[in-house]
Amino acid sequence: MSVNDPAHKNNSTWNRQVYHRLKLALSLGLRRQLFLAVCDDLHLRNQVAARLHSTLAYPVGQVLYELSNTQENSTPAYPRLVTLRLNLNDPNPIIQINQWLTSYPPPIVGASKDTPARPSSVPAFQIVGVEHLTKQPVATQRLFLHYLRFSEQYFSTQESSRFLESNLLLWIPRPWLSAIKQSAPQFWRCRTGVFVFAGEPTPAIQNSGYPERFSNSRNLDLGNIEQSILDESVNQAELRTAASELKFENNSNFPVEIEGNGVHKTQEVSLSTADLLKATSQQQESTNRSGSSSNNQSLSSLSYVSTELTELVIATINTNAAQNTQDYLQPPQILLEIEELHEKRVPGELLAEAYYRLGTLYRLRIEQGESTLENLMVAIIAYQEAISYDESSPQLPNILNDLGTLYWMLYRTPPNSEEGQTYIEQAIEFYQLALNMISPQTHSETYARVQNNLGTAYGDLARFSDPAENWQQAILAYTEALNYRTAEMDSLKYAACQNNLGTAYWHLGQYNQPIVHLKKAIAAYNEALVHYNPDEEPLKYGMIQNNIGTAYWNLAQHEQPTKNLQLAIDVYTEALKYRTPANIPSACATTQNNLGTAYWHLANLSQTTKEARQKYLQLCISAYEEAIALADSLRGTALSFDLLASHNNLGLAHYQLVIDNSSFNGEEVTRSQHLEVALDNHLQALNGLTKQSEAYQTTFTYVVKTIRTFHHELGIQGQNLALSKIPSQFLPEILSKL
Repeated sequence: MSVNDPAHKNNSTWNRQVYHRLKLALSLGLRRQLFLAVCDDLHLRNQVAARLHSTLAYPVGQVLYELSNTQENSTPAYPRLVTLRLNLNDPNPIIQINQWLTSYPPPIVGASKDTPARPSSVPAFQIVGVEHLTKQPVATQRLFLHYLRFSEQYFSTQESSRFLESNLLLWIPRPWLSAIKQSAPQFWRCRTGVFVFAGEPTPAIQNSGYPERFSNSRNLDLGNIEQSILDESVNQAELRTAASELKFENNSNFPVEIEGNGVHKTQEVSLSTADLLKATSQQQESTNRSGSSSNNQSLSSLSYVSTELTELVIATINTNAAQNTQDYLQPPQILLEIEELHEKRVPGELLAEAYYRLGTLYRLRIEQGESTLENLMVAIIAYQEAISYDESSPQLPNILNDLGTLYWMLYRTPPNSEEGQTYIEQAIEFYQLALNMISPQTHSETYARVQNNLGTAYGDLARFSDPAENWQQAILAYTEALNYRTAEMDSLKYAACQNNLGTAYWHLGQYNQPIVHLKKAIAAYNEALVHYNPDEEPLKYGMIQNNIGTAYWNLAQHEQPTKNLQLAIDVYTEALKYRTPANIPSACATTQNNLGTAYWHLANLSQTTKEARQKYLQLCISAYEEAIALADSLRGTALSFDLLASHNNLGLAHYQLVIDNSSFNGEEVTRSQHLEVALDNHLQALNGLTKQSEAYQTTFTYVVKTIRTFHHELGIQGQNLALSKIPSQFLPEILSKL
């Protein structure tokens, strides 16, 4: 991970988004989370730290924890977030946390006739005051970094410490971020997330914080046609798109089928929610008349339900206030029911069932496409509460599987992609917990479904770390899923899993044993293809054909290039029968772009005859022109290939025709036309690139080379024609190169 320093056009909007992400991260209640909040504006830091404390510290709205004069250790008003100022005399945050916990141990709560007592959760800690180290002696500053290095053991071992149960939020100014990265690298690697707030530095008089913004932009390498085309369209984006199109077996944005594990069926879960809606419909009639404000007012007095959960539910109501339907007014009723159950001190199983119903209600919304950040967080918190109150529920494997999927979706929901690795790792942990509770022999369908989801999560984790290892884990998960998901049981789910397996093998082939793994990818894709009827599933059929073509293209880089490139072309051509401009123009553009790439490479093989080369270059040009035309018609639509690279590649193909084709001798008009098209496309690419990038310099070289060829082929008149097409801002630099 890296920290960028973007210029924020609207600091307040950016900081508000960062604050909400940080608050959500702290409220999840996970163990051993290390967050770094970076903020140079101390006044802003003080505001944010105080807001976090007031919002999260005392969800029950009671007084500060106090020691009594009796033998009791604590009162029920135990904080969930503790704010500590760094001790500058001995700047050891971990020691300070453990000292606080020794003085204020978690109280024993929840005891009733039917429920055993248990200690409260250890709170999270936010440490402020690091900025004051700047005015301390160098020895004190080094001591702080030494303590951070020493504290690495708390994160990397299972050493007994109350701190291990806690979360740490360390507020630091930017200079200390660099110092920590350099002088306490293992501590830095243990971080869960970095939150960077925008603001100007202020003198170190008071306290501060901010989340990291990770760059998801890539420098385009257009040094040659292979990289410029394949890096963006074939290698990464298309295969990733292919996986997402098929791995979610209900064909929605929700990555798993939410079904029972053989004990409780999906229908029963749906009926439970429906019953709840029916049971509270009379109560909601008056609420419908008064609107969401009355809901908010009634929820503000809750004492037992967490403030975070309440605020999130209110946010979902306010967001959808215009709808004012039973579905959106139902959550407050469930929260009120949960509050009442808490007050009555009912057995944990009843509380778990109520939280489960709330989580299921939001999960159903998400399945229907409403995967907002708030909906995801309500479902996650509600399901986690359900688990905490009933760890022996027969629904537990399903809840764990659903939690894995919800965390996976949290990673896919902006702006959380910046903390994606944390969410994906959490998803993997929940999937593995679910698998530990399922017997594949007795619950084969659920077992296969969770394994398929686990493979998906490992594939996404490969984007962040250890790609070869994580793609290997994805292969193991998909293979295990296929042991219990046969074509006879469900041919479409079987085919979907085979497609995912093919994609995992393709990616693994980019790191080791390319020939072996690419052939396995092709075999898996072909197995998936068998089970799709092109008339009934034309889009999926065409997508898998495109994937097969990509694998053959890649294989051609390692063996039998003529044969494998021709196979790639044949399969891409077949895919275009189903990926048409009419039914799926963006996918059609991608396949046309890939087809142009394959023709280009086939044309430039040493064994290709001159006549065949001319034919392949013309076909290459046609494919690129179709891809670019479709892309231009889809302005505003995200593409899975690099359009600027396609312009460059089209320009290269026209240029190659001129310098290779002796039959153009004497045909100045034809040569001029090809060179003009080449120059126009290179200029189109140049206009879209930043001047500092390597891609810009490479494209600039193409422009200069094309102008020189104008002069060589058509004389000074041709050069003047070329220069007349150059925008004025490029002319001085170009003239100096001629």
